[in-house]
Amino acid sequence: MNNKIKSPFAKYSGVLDLGNTPVECYVLDTLKRVISLRAVLKAIANIEGGVVEDYIGVKALKPYINKRLIVEENISFTIPGNPKAGKGITSDNFLKICRAYVSALSDGKLKTETQKNIAIRCSIILSACAEVGLIALIDEATGYQHARGENALQVTLNTFIAEEMQAWEKVFPDELWEEFGRLTNWQGPLHSRPKYWGKLVTQIIYNTLSPEIANYLKHNRPSRSGKHHQWFTRDVGLKSLIPHIWQIIGIAKTCDTIEELREQANYQFGDGKLQMRMNF
Repeated sequence: MNNKIKSPFAKYSGVLDLGNTPVECYVLDTLKRVISLRAVLKAIANIEGGVVEDYIGVKALKPYINKRLIVEENISFTIPGNPKAGKGITSDNFLKICRAYVSALSDGKLKTETQKNIAIRCSIILSACAEVGLIALIDEATGYQHARGENALQVTLNTFIAEEMQAWEKVFPDELWEEFGRLTNWQGPLHSRPKYWGKLVTQIIYNTLSPEIANYLKHNRPSRSGKHHQWFTRDVGLKSLIPHIWQIIGIAKTCDTIEELREQANYQFGDGKLQMRMNF
């Protein structure tokens, strides 16, 4: 029956779960692996609708990706049993888009919060694919691929992405806000904490993390409504940021005032890092 269907057509189809984001994917008769175009933006930007070309054609990405080639290589294909033609992007080009965003973020080229958040999602997707890809290669080399559960790799992928996303969404634990509340005599609920606590985070957390990161934030800071930790790449400093926050929490528990915490943090991490203040 398949020889009557015009090539390219979907020989296999499925749904890839990228951190609770369903992504329609296909293996064509040409053996190309493709991802549905409408699923691409859902995967990297968590939005419905939109045009992929608008997201890969932004000025900041030009040094990192060739929009024209990506668009030209998009594939229209037949889905047996479906009157509507499928439209997809190859798996290679999907990864190129992710790498472009991550490279642009690393080089400080992304200017908007939307672009930076997309880059973070792309970074997590790339890390997850590398993790699962290595597992798949080991399973294939050892023959374990025939013994593992049918959806074992999918479960591993989804778990990895979910954990990474959670790390980004909950960088600052409630214990930090509880200590800030105690030291500033804040009587309100923690979820509606005062805006000046943002300055405390900059002064006590970021500026004592390292001079290099403080300088990076000073010259590449997000908009007033932005959050620094949302566009930290893991290489730039997230792995250093989280344990540092817990060190600050430990110091805070020994203090009676916010000024005492400032002084203790500056003493513990030295070099007058608190003198390098940022004005918002």
